[in-house]
Amino acid sequence: MKPSILIVDDEKDTRELMARALGADYNVTTAADAELAIKALEANPSIALMLSDVRMPGADGLQLLKAAKKMRPNLACILLTAFGTVDQAVAAMKDGADDFIMKPVDLDQLDLRVAKALKTGALENEVASLRSQLDEKYGLDNMVGSSAAMERVFKMVRRAAPSSATVLLQGPNGTGKDLIAHAIHNLSPRAKGPFVAVNCGAIPENLIESELFGHEKGSFSGAVAQHIGSFESANHGTLFLDEVGELPLAMQVKLLRALENRSFTRVGGSQPVEVDIRVIAATNRDLKALVEDGGFRQDLFYRLNVIDIHLPALKDRVEDIPLLVSRFIKELSAANGGAVTGITPAAMKMLEAYSWPGNVRELRNAIEKMVVLSSGGQLDVADIPDEMRAPAAISLPIAATGTLAETEKAKILAALQSVGNNRSKAARVLGISRRTLYRKLDEYAKEGDIP
Repeated sequence: MKPSILIVDDEKDTRELMARALGADYNVTTAADAELAIKALEANPSIALMLSDVRMPGADGLQLLKAAKKMRPNLACILLTAFGTVDQAVAAMKDGADDFIMKPVDLDQLDLRVAKALKTGALENEVASLRSQLDEKYGLDNMVGSSAAMERVFKMVRRAAPSSATVLLQGPNGTGKDLIAHAIHNLSPRAKGPFVAVNCGAIPENLIESELFGHEKGSFSGAVAQHIGSFESANHGTLFLDEVGELPLAMQVKLLRALENRSFTRVGGSQPVEVDIRVIAATNRDLKALVEDGGFRQDLFYRLNVIDIHLPALKDRVEDIPLLVSRFIKELSAANGGAVTGITPAAMKMLEAYSWPGNVRELRNAIEKMVVLSSGGQLDVADIPDEMRAPAAISLPIAATGTLAETEKAKILAALQSVGNNRSKAARVLGISRRTLYRKLDEYAKEGDIP
């Protein structure tokens, strides 16, 4: 299909000459002035390029350019003039013109420059589309939540992102630390630079230094070529150190030195490599407690803990569950045929009663399973996985006259029964530690309530 272009010139002969010259390769619309040009753009959204004279009665070409770009930011624009100056060309480029051509027009050159401007515009549209997709996936809009706890997180992210300060993200697994790290990067001045993520807990101890800092050819057995590490790959961008609490102590020393000096030496190398990076670290462990236990260096903790953002567990922001469920149903139903349109109040109540040890990640996985296995319409209690029904069932009052201890006992025994006496699962659905569950069960055994 031919691209559509708009030619604007008050001189009829010139307008028609260019239309004939370009008509073989493009769908051409013409206009005699700026007012008619705007109407043409409004009537035909497929117009990809506007070719306009500068000197025209009424609004001139520069004024038309500003109005057209305001209306259609991605519209490619070429200006024509017989009286051009360098200053005029510079002004046109600042206002969004892709090219500036002198009259009389060389028709062969015109064809080439129209093709070039359309190609540039298409590339810019593709980049804008990709950035929009990135923002949708990794921007703050992707982080659903209206609870006070999440509002605090969003506020911290917006304040931290424009700076170059190191950020430490702490919170349980599944709370979205990776999404927050991406959002900070995308909202920062480094957004056009690389975002490099390293899972410090997933790399064997003998390879972590090479992964972070790279190595030279022949530096160890198997090093058959030079390897560029994550620090170097993230230059002028953001380095995301996920599960930083899992780093061995010896590696922590080298990481601290690299962060302090903003330079490092590749394994087997002798020349320091300088980098300009912003570091975001994340952990599901309590680093302060780990420092006290000797498992994490205090100086590295302080180096990472410049801006500290805590991500709450899902059970601590229950009011966000309906928002998340609605978002996941819409997203996952669309990906699986669009048959599911909502969820019943009874099913939502059960989801709100569950403790969600896997946090938002577990909730999303549960909704995906429910959507895929559902017969369509609204998700109901019957669609909820068995292990997630127990908390809702045991959260109901056992007896109006029961004491708190009796109610607690009934809930624990009901939870055990619902998971086939699997004590680990029962502890998870109850939201308590296995040690606490075992202690309670020992008490009930002594009382003769369980064998």
